[in-house]
Order: sequence, then structure tokens, then C-alpha cells
Amino acid sequence: MDITEQQIKAMTTAGLNLIGQALSIYDSQLRLVVSNRPFQVMFDLPDELVQPGALFSDTIRHLAANGEYGEVTDVEEIVDQRINQALTFEPHYMERVRANGRVISVEGAPLPKGGWVTVYTDITNTKKAEALLRARSEELSDQLLDRAEELSATNRKLAAANAALEEAKRQLTEIEARTRMTTEMMPAHIAHLDREGRYDYSNRRLSSVMPGRPSDILDMHVSQALGVAAFARVEPYLQKAYGGETSVFEFTEDQDSRRIRVSFSPDGEGGVYVMSVDITEETQARVALQQTRRREMAAQMTSGLAHDFSNLLTIILGMQSRLEKMPLPEDARELVAATQQTARRGGQLLHRIADMTSSRTPQPKATDMRGMLEDLRILASPSLPRGVGLSVVNTLPDEALMLDPGMVQDALLNLVLNARDACGESGQVTISAHKIGAIWIEIAVSDTGPGFSDEALEKALNPFFTTKGSKGSGLGLPMVYDTVKLAGGNLSLRNTPSGASVVLRMPYRPAPPIQEGLVLLVEDNDDLRGQFREMLVDLGFNVIEAISSDEALALISNLEDIALVLSDIRLEGQGTGLDLAEKLDPALPCILMTSLPYSDPLHRKALTLAPVLHKPFTKAQLSALIRTEAA
Repeated sequence: MDITEQQIKAMTTAGLNLIGQALSIYDSQLRLVVSNRPFQVMFDLPDELVQPGALFSDTIRHLAANGEYGEVTDVEEIVDQRINQALTFEPHYMERVRANGRVISVEGAPLPKGGWVTVYTDITNTKKAEALLRARSEELSDQLLDRAEELSATNRKLAAANAALEEAKRQLTEIEARTRMTTEMMPAHIAHLDREGRYDYSNRRLSSVMPGRPSDILDMHVSQALGVAAFARVEPYLQKAYGGETSVFEFTEDQDSRRIRVSFSPDGEGGVYVMSVDITEETQARVALQQTRRREMAAQMTSGLAHDFSNLLTIILGMQSRLEKMPLPEDARELVAATQQTARRGGQLLHRIADMTSSRTPQPKATDMRGMLEDLRILASPSLPRGVGLSVVNTLPDEALMLDPGMVQDALLNLVLNARDACGESGQVTISAHKIGAIWIEIAVSDTGPGFSDEALEKALNPFFTTKGSKGSGLGLPMVYDTVKLAGGNLSLRNTPSGASVVLRMPYRPAPPIQEGLVLLVEDNDDLRGQFREMLVDLGFNVIEAISSDEALALISNLEDIALVLSDIRLEGQGTGLDLAEKLDPALPCILMTSLPYSDPLHRKALTLAPVLHKPFTKAQLSALIRTEAA
């Protein structure tokens, strides 16, 4: 049975009334919060002065007027004096003789949010016992009696001081607990190092910012907690902090290649405050944004030039066509043909520049990396000479990842063809993919060719740099670099003992799992409906079916568990899949299907309403689109 607030108040009042001492609590505005019955009895107070909200000034005025403080010439002066004392809220202990001859001790202590509590104790009997002891103890010297009386008063003051200290200790403990809870909830490691570089405070978040490091690091030296490599990167900044200089810097730790931002601040007493934050995702987003801005600037710079050069090439080709029709010597015809070929190559180069600077925006979707790399192997193999082998080594987890499969596959195909050219008629090209911690995926395309020259290592990512002479445009690697940067990653070139390697590093972002639930499948072809139902069941869904828009809407109005609608555009009856999509709640995901060409008005309108799957499609394509919608 729960205790009501009224019952709690009644029991609290009863408990306070049983205390032999008088007690009162006033708030910061000098209004009575609570008092007990002995307080009213001791000072003979009327009922209105012991009600919550009664003013302290009224109580003092009543006591002064009734002789509590002896003969008073100016009551208001006494009231003002007592109010000023009360507003200081300082702990105090005193003993005074009342007008009626009784002796009381007054012990006051301030409260955390203003106001104070006062306890009044009648010590008349104690004082009489002390006087009796003095009168009857002839064997004791007056000095000893004075000392005993002084010690008794001191003990009472000490007890009052101890109570105030205990209350202060309790408040400090609460503040420390709240501070620790706040720091432990922050997504950052907050700590303090003493003069020797040992942790004397930590919010135990180091392992979340830098996985693999310990959480309990109190009394541990910073070099031991961070590890040799990470400590070597931060030590120069730490020494500056010990010298009195605040430092804020970033570094990449080795284990997961996380980007960490660290702040060292001197505490003014020889120690250092530390705050470390994992900014890997922030850095990835910043890299992608920077690359987008660079591409926009490049597009602005090249668009005008490309237009003018395109016009010039058109004029050159026109003039060469006219020359080709004229009766010219054979060597002149060869020059015309060479000029035309060069002009056309210039046009192709302009198209490549346009592709590179156009507004390519990554479209991440749930991608089966195993399937994508296998498709790449099948796609690239026919373009390799017989003596060049292509192998794929994939150790990525068997889960879908959020990335743009088209852009990534194009970039990898470009690298495979570059590796083919490096190998010549014989050699080996290897695509390897693996995960780095929980932050990155790394895909490397390696070959057994001669490797990069020193100049190529320095300039290969620059547009138009090529080692293939007239056969190369110098835009292949820059476009791959652009793709990786747009995804928030990075690209590096290196030589290996057996050749060269291009390494792509991109953010590791697992696709959200497919949510099991009820799918409404709307398809009027029996054979296709059975095929799609089987796909959905294999993906973990329960399926209900309809053959028309009206039937589907009736099912939706009667069933609350539908998680997805998969509908053909053309259906039985007058309504279409487009009509169905327009009538659905926007919160209910919908995917449309069609075999109509993109040029068909229904297909184009469908793309404005929902994602569209073009028939025929595979279970993997359906799964990827459902995952993308869930994200």
C-alpha cells in the first residue's frame, strides 16, 4: 500500500513534536517552513506564528513585546537587528538567559538553498547542576570548576560545529556525485593528471574514445594508459601544458585509425586537465564536404573553358571534314586524319572533365560487398590478357554496408584496368578488402608490375598527370580519389615488394537490419505474385496479398501491423499503384514495381512518389532497397 503525501506530512509532524527540543526552519525569505510543538510552547507563540509562511519579523516582534529579551525601549530596533543577523545564514551556537529565568542554548545552521534551521534546548537543569557542583564541592578548586564549566560549554559548541561540518560534507558529497555522473555521461574522456603524469581523476570513458585502452586508469601513468604510439603523438603537447600553455590538437591513433581531438589545460597547481573526443565521423563528414566544395569550384572554373574549347574543336572538326572532301595528296590526307583523331580525343577529354566536375552525389544504399566484388571480378576478367590473373580476397563481415555501389565499382574497375596496364602481358592483380576496427573498410588493388616511380607517388593524384603518354588522360586516379573523398574516406599509393598498390579507405557503416513484419504485396499477375512472395518470405517477412488498389486499401484500413507496401504500377481495376501510393499514410513505406520503360509517363510519375524497382529484379536488389528505406 502506497503512503500518501498527506500521511508522510502527518508522520513527519508527529515525529518532530516528540523531540524534546524546540525546532524551527525558515527559508531564505525569512518565512517559516516548519516548526514543532515544543517551539510554540517554549516561547508561548500564538497559532498564526507557527503556521507555514509566518514571517520571522512578526515572531521577533511578538517575543520582544512580551519581554523575551528583557526590557526593550525600541522593539523595531530589536527586530531589525535580529533580521540582519538571520540574513547572514552563518552557523552559530549561543546560550542566553530568558526573562523568565530559564537558560536555553540556541544552535543554528544554514541550509543548502538558503534559509536556516534552529534548535532551542532548555539547559536550565544543566546549569543548576553546574552551580550545585560549585557550591558543594569544597574539595575542588574554583579553577577546576571554571574549567569544567568552560569545557561543558565548549563541548556543546563543538557538537554544533560538528553538525554543521557533517551537513557541509553531505552537500559536497552530493555535488561530487552529480559532477561525476555528469562527466561519465559525456561522450568524451575527461581526466586530470598530477605533476608526475598520473591520473588522479577519470570519468572512465577512455576505452570508449580509444577502444582497447583500459577504463580503470587511476594512479596509472598516461604513457601506460595510452600506449607507446599514441603517447608519442601527444607528449609534446602535454609538455607544453605542464609548462603552462593550453593545447588543442588532433591525431590519428593506430589501432582503429580513429581521429581524436585532445585538449590539455594547466590547472595552475602543476597538474593538467585532459579532454579527449572521438571526432572520426566529424572528420569523415568534413572531408566529404571539402571535396564537394572543391568540385564546385573546379566546375565553375572549367565550365566556361570547356564550352569555349568545345566550340573550337567543333570548328576544327568541321574544317577537317571539308579538307577531307578535297583532292589532297596522300600525306595531306594522313595529316587530316591525325588532326581529326586528335580533336575527337580532345572532345573525349572534355567529357571526362565534365564527368569529374559535375554534381556527382553519392547515393548510399545497402550493398552486399561479397556480391559486388564478385560482379566486379566477372566484369573485369574479359578485359585482362591471358597471362594476367585477377583474384579477390574479401575478409569483410558478411553484412550489407551503406555505400554507393555504382561509384565504388566504377572506381575499382578503373584501378583494375590501371593495374592491367602496369602488368603488361603477364602478372597478377589482387583486390583485397578488410575491416579496420569499427571505423573503416579498406579495399586495396595491387599488381605485380614495376611499381610507382617517385614522381608518380608524388603526382599521380594530380589531374592530367599520366605515365602512359598519349594513351592516358591523367584523370583516372583523380576520379577515384574524388569518389573516395566524397564518401568521407581517403586514398593512398604505395609500392609493395612485388609491385604497386592503391588503397581506398572508406567509412564502415553497416546497413540497418531488415525489420521483420507484415508486407502487403499488390500484384495482379499470379505467377509474379508467387515469385515476389517467395522473395519476401526468404527475407523474413510475413506476406498478405491483394490484386487491386481498392483491395489493398481495404486491407490497410483493417490491419495495423503492415510494415511495408510492395505494389506494381499497373493493377486490376481502375486504380493504379500510383493511386494507392498517393492514398497511403506517409509514415508507411511503399516500394513500386514496373516493367514500363523510364520514358513512360507512369514510370516517371512513380519516381516522384516512391522508390521504383524495375522488373525483373533479384532478391538482393529488393533487400537492398528495403534496407535503404529503413535507413
